[in-house]
Amino acid sequence: MIKIENLRKVYKNGNISVEALKNINLEVRDREFVSIMGPSGSGKSTLMNILGCLDRPTEGIYELDGESVQKMNDNQLAVIRNRKIGFIFQSFNLIPRINSLKNVELPMIYAGVPAKERREKAMDALDRVGLKDRMGHNPNELSGGQRQRVAIARSLVNNPSVIFADEPTGNLDTKAGSEIMGVFQQLNDEGVTIIMVTHELDIAQHTKRMIVCRDGEIIEDTPVKDRIIVNRQVEII
Repeated sequence: MIKIENLRKVYKNGNISVEALKNINLEVRDREFVSIMGPSGSGKSTLMNILGCLDRPTEGIYELDGESVQKMNDNQLAVIRNRKIGFIFQSFNLIPRINSLKNVELPMIYAGVPAKERREKAMDALDRVGLKDRMGHNPNELSGGQRQRVAIARSLVNNPSVIFADEPTGNLDTKAGSEIMGVFQQLNDEGVTIIMVTHELDIAQHTKRMIVCRDGEIIEDTPVKDRIIVNRQVEII
């Protein structure tokens, strides 16, 4: 699914250069569930931005689903993001004035999917995350956990090759965060590849593989021990 070889990222500010990523080598297979951890400044966010085609590496090779993307232009990267990638953010990034169903439909509007098909796919995605009865609710009528479920449903509708989640439980309480991780585990069991950035060890323990970054390098890449499994009964929270 993902292959990175000798990847570097250098940011320049005048005469000052900061090496955010140093010689990163990484492979992620189809259907994996991976967490990326590390302290502030470790390079985990830069790595996530490059993996999600939001930024380009300075050097190295990046292949996503068999396509070499490191030298693509902005338009080509936008197509890759829309066609192959689903994003989930800490702040949900929902449009407040439209309901759950219409929020989930948005990526398909950009992809040119016909209205009837958009609606059917959006309804199915909301059903998958346990929000069948909340389709007509606007974000301000939903709890934090429900809003994140809408964001997860939105990330699924274009059948992406991989979903990137950036601190997806960061704005949620412990119970809601656990429920969201249960949704991720359920989706991963159904075959969805998920890569998640988190600074919380207990959240990372819900994944199957943990990558730890420090000072722009990967210092640990191991299967998760004592993995936390959430009851798969989806509840509305």
